[in-house]
Amino acid sequence: MPSLQTALPPELANNAIRLYRECLRRAKYIGSKQHNTELLVGMVRQQFKKHMHETDPDRIQKLKDDAARGLINHMLHESEKMTGRKFSQSS
Repeated sequence: MPSLQTALPPELANNAIRLYRECLRRAKYIGSKQHNTELLVGMVRQQFKKHMHETDPDRIQKLKDDAARGLINHMLHESEKMTGRKFSQSS
């Protein structure tokens, strides 16, 4: 299965610290809209800390793909809200 990270800029997708920072930015943005910033930021931090000592390259790639998927989903959601156009397929 190809990596989802190809949908993100390479300088973000290939660097775990930048990916972490972008996830934190998105969590703060969503949290400010839903009034639960501390909870969302805490969840992001918890997930990254939980896996910070991971050494298996395949597992690291999966974790980065999961983070990328979350960012992409949020970007699509925001784009849909701004344009009023649905980008994702409904079941």
